[in-house]
Amino acid sequence: MTIYALSTPPGRGAIAIIRLSGSHTLKTVEKLTGKPVPEPRQATLRVLSDPKVGDPIDSGLVLFFQAPHSYTSEDMAELHIHGGVAIVDRILEVLSGLEDLRPAEPGEFTRLAVLNGRMDLTQAEAVADMIDAETMAQQKQAFRQMQGALGELYEGWRKKLASSLAHLEADIEFADEDLPGGIGQAVLGEVTLLNDEISAHIRDDRGRTLRHGVEVAIIGAPNVGKSSLLNYLVGREAAIVSARAGTTRDIVEVSLTLGGVPVVLADTAGIREAGDEIEREGVRRALKRASEADIRLHVTAFDTMVHADEIHSGEAHAEEANFQESDIYVANKQDLGATQCPPNIPDGGFYEVSAETGAGMSDLIEALNARIKENFGLAERPALTRTRHRIALQAACVALERGLERAGSDMELELVAEDLRLAMREIGRITGAVDVESLLDIVFRDFCIGK
Repeated sequence: MTIYALSTPPGRGAIAIIRLSGSHTLKTVEKLTGKPVPEPRQATLRVLSDPKVGDPIDSGLVLFFQAPHSYTSEDMAELHIHGGVAIVDRILEVLSGLEDLRPAEPGEFTRLAVLNGRMDLTQAEAVADMIDAETMAQQKQAFRQMQGALGELYEGWRKKLASSLAHLEADIEFADEDLPGGIGQAVLGEVTLLNDEISAHIRDDRGRTLRHGVEVAIIGAPNVGKSSLLNYLVGREAAIVSARAGTTRDIVEVSLTLGGVPVVLADTAGIREAGDEIEREGVRRALKRASEADIRLHVTAFDTMVHADEIHSGEAHAEEANFQESDIYVANKQDLGATQCPPNIPDGGFYEVSAETGAGMSDLIEALNARIKENFGLAERPALTRTRHRIALQAACVALERGLERAGSDMELELVAEDLRLAMREIGRITGAVDVESLLDIVFRDFCIGK
């Protein structure tokens, strides 16, 4: 069966591209054009017609990619036609009437590429990330993964485990042979180092944060100018500003890019001992958001000065609002008077600003950009990008730690070998080296049709 799909966005446009893949691709192109298929990878101008009645539909470029040198490793073709809605609909209608053709399902072209060995699952996921990328950092991370950097890292770990397992099993199977003493036990040191490396990779969450966005929460007492600060940072009136304390009851979120990284900036309710049920809920949500945020902007003001560890009291008291290493302390309303830096704030963590006049805001924005880029920007080493990968790697670490514990207590090496085998299997599930069929629906459920 041969599949086909529109691979450009639907609707009116200058150009539209229809892709085909499968064993009947060559025959289909010849039916549409009435001529032999063009030479592989050579764009050739052809008139496309309805083969049943001979009516011409459009003229456009036809490209043929001969198996196995194509995206799917099958015969493929692309029809580059004019992007009028009527033209696209007519050609898709003609294709639907031909034998042995059917519309492609979401992600089916890339799915075929995985099944035919053109890419692994991490590269397929990167294809979706490339399409969804909204910032330069996201694009760079996705491209690096699409080129195989993450898959190579995981496959390298799997091969190291395979080598260690081979030595361990040799020690088990040929215990009576004239082999170097304790070669199985000797590899356990390498397994320990590998387990430490995988654990460090799991803890480095910048890859997943780069995909979903850095969470930045603006927190502080009522009426310190948190909403004014958010509006200045995003360049528009996203939050209501009022002199009345407690104006912000719910969380106001705005998406923007800082340091080349996607950021979700959240304005929260003023943290204080709330007077009514609605405000109490707002304070609860503010504290919860503060606990979940990657970075907190602790805001105070000249006329409401409080220390970072005193911005909550009474029922609002919670550890979530405490100043942490990655946070920034912002003294707002400096057009009204100066504020001293609170104690225990590290260098580079205190900024005096006025959201009203803009004084000091450029320094704050520069510091926030630098902090986000440093802590969450693209790293040289491939980073963990998806929850699916994290779950598999955590399972691999559990197996490795169990195996190392067994080896340390002089238990049977057969059980240690089984733990190494389980860890190999979990890592192999990430790239699709094992259980690829069971993972395909998970990986491709969010793909667009035509890719």
